[in-house]
Amino acid sequence: MLSAVTLTAAPALGPLLARGALHSPFKRPAADAAFPRTRLVLPGLRVDLVRLAAYERVCGFPTGEPDLPVTYPHVLGFPLAMRLMSGRDFPLPLLGLVHTSIEIVRTGALPAGGEYELAVWIQGLAPHRRGTEAAVVTALRSGGSLLWESRSTYLARHPARPGLPSDAAHPAPLPEGGALPVLAEWRLAGDVGRRYGAASGDRNPIHLHPLTARLFGFPRAIAHGMWTAARCLAAHGTPDAAVVRVRFRAPVPLPGTVAYGADGTGRFALRAPSGTLHLTGEVQPLP
Repeated sequence: MLSAVTLTAAPALGPLLARGALHSPFKRPAADAAFPRTRLVLPGLRVDLVRLAAYERVCGFPTGEPDLPVTYPHVLGFPLAMRLMSGRDFPLPLLGLVHTSIEIVRTGALPAGGEYELAVWIQGLAPHRRGTEAAVVTALRSGGSLLWESRSTYLARHPARPGLPSDAAHPAPLPEGGALPVLAEWRLAGDVGRRYGAASGDRNPIHLHPLTARLFGFPRAIAHGMWTAARCLAAHGTPDAAVVRVRFRAPVPLPGTVAYGADGTGRFALRAPSGTLHLTGEVQPLP
């Protein structure tokens, strides 16, 4: 049973990231660990249209559209998710936590000028052959109707039982990408992480600068996973009522070049010139 906590404003991300970093060394991740049973609710939410326009520009969506991009509610819910995942009672360390997938169900268009109720909670933990995955749910409602819901999985790497599938926490197989026709090649500037961080509020140091990325074992800054998903969906397009599934396969170094591929079945993928698969996904009309 979840206990609801109503917020009056979205929490500031900076202090939450700092709190999560401080708590990380003391975490003992395990799939059977206790986790927060809290549902954070933010009623009366209205979108900051200036920040929305900055997000649209950096992700490649048209600016000034009447409806929100399909990925934008994730940005709205991210501070609430960080409040849950940065607390002492969340068993996975925030430092090193990897966003591995997202599934979005959107039932219709989301007016940019609308008023919404946002809710975020942790659905559960599951074993993974590389550690433990947490599933986090974000829901957006208006007038009592559910309009948008996502389920994100986040992986904490640690020694785990051998023989577990890498997608143990996923309810259904995600697309593999295959040899999709290449439709575009994108040259990514070194400041993509800083621009997306300014627009989304997610200023994780691994995305901002080579020096800060090296502190966490990356030779260069890497793009946000949700930026790569949004950039692909901006190119692909999404029906108003749709199911979107994305799996993040490998980091995208910045600066760099990537190839976007898609076919007529709704599948898409992002690859490096070397062939490394960074992301796979699909868009399907909602039944």
